[in-house]
Amino acid sequence: MDVPYDLNSYIRVLKLASTPSTDEFLQVSKIAGAGILLIGFIGFLMFAVMSLLPGVGA
Repeated sequence: MDVPYDLNSYIRVLKLASTPSTDEFLQVSKIAGAGILLIGFIGFLMFAVMSLLPGVGA
């Protein structure tokens, strides 16, 4: 592992990186939030189905 080379690579990437614009940040936030809600809804549906079926689940 060549530490100076690795550090130079990390510094180069950080110099190229930029902060997102407000519009870009809001778009990414909305997509991530929609994904979280979708996963939660799927989990709730699975829970509801498992609790309604006799002999399955707790």
